[in-house]
Amino acid sequence: MAETETTSLTPAVQVLAADGTFSPTASAEPYLPYLDALSDADHEQFYRDMVTARAFDTEAANLQRQGQLALWPPCHGQEGAQVGSGRAARAQDHIFPSYREHAVGLIRGVDLLGIIEVMRGVTHSGWDVSDPRNGNFRPYTLVIGAQALHATGYAMGVKFDGATATGNPDTDEAVMVYFGDGATSQGDVNEAMIFAASYQTPQVFFLQNNHWAISVPVTTQSRTPLFERAKGFGLPAVQVDGNDVLASYAVSAKHLADARSGGGPQLIEALTYRIGAHTTSDDPTKYRTQELTDSWVAKDPIVRFEAYLRNKGASEEFFTSVVNDAKDFTADIRARTHAIEDPDLTFMFDSVYSEDHPLMTEQREWLAAYERSMAGGAA
Repeated sequence: MAETETTSLTPAVQVLAADGTFSPTASAEPYLPYLDALSDADHEQFYRDMVTARAFDTEAANLQRQGQLALWPPCHGQEGAQVGSGRAARAQDHIFPSYREHAVGLIRGVDLLGIIEVMRGVTHSGWDVSDPRNGNFRPYTLVIGAQALHATGYAMGVKFDGATATGNPDTDEAVMVYFGDGATSQGDVNEAMIFAASYQTPQVFFLQNNHWAISVPVTTQSRTPLFERAKGFGLPAVQVDGNDVLASYAVSAKHLADARSGGGPQLIEALTYRIGAHTTSDDPTKYRTQELTDSWVAKDPIVRFEAYLRNKGASEEFFTSVVNDAKDFTADIRARTHAIEDPDLTFMFDSVYSEDHPLMTEQREWLAAYERSMAGGAA
């Protein structure tokens, strides 16, 4: 067994081979009907999403290195899992991310400058989750695994409200929560699955197994494939090639449909790889070999899907336009990042409590006194 691989009892669902050829595994057969409705325009949108997300990710990492952000968690290598699952969700579905689902945020309509503002530390959330333009995409959660509880609680509410399993797929709601392999070792995730199973919530747990919990390989966390854990909670579970955007889409579409129609909670484990660092404060060369990383670079989801599109006859003009549009997108992000103004320091006390609280008043007064004590009247 390789350094960071876990074996599967059955091969993971895969539609595209690493070279981009259409080669569904036997386990993919039940999911293939969900691909039939996709048009060439849908395929091109998948590619555009992945390229734009990676360009944004690269730009944000550069901005962090240049002192514009406090931290950046890259998603390089995980675009296939995110775009496939994100495009499978319907407009009425509710998305609970962890902190590197940049591609999903892009798909749901979030202005990605909001993610920049979060990592710059100038906002409490980055976007208004109640604004329909943000596609029911919840705030990033840096507390590992906490979003799984948030998602399950929300999914319980969706069920209690009768907003699901009505037989109308155009309005029935589901909840999808993203987390990583490291989060599966957190109590919050396991407790979320307990409540989800007990209340049969309309929910999909989307596990992006990128093989590393910071510096800890997945083989240290679990001696069995992670998707097998879900079966202990009574959740249907499947393992998919997360670097295959079509497989990610098809599997997500089916399990979201099952959840919306009253099938209860589901779990998808997307096998992918974190090509870059855990965050910009991490040095992955300290704990993994370049040879291992290179073996996953060869499975790059964007390169794979580009080969598939080229084999289908996509034009060179299309690929050129995608690259140019991504450059324009990141140039806009860079310009707007440099234009961000820092909020008043007292902003940090706002919205901590719904009403005035004596602790916040005390802390605000302490900060004001501290600043007055500094030379020139400010820190």
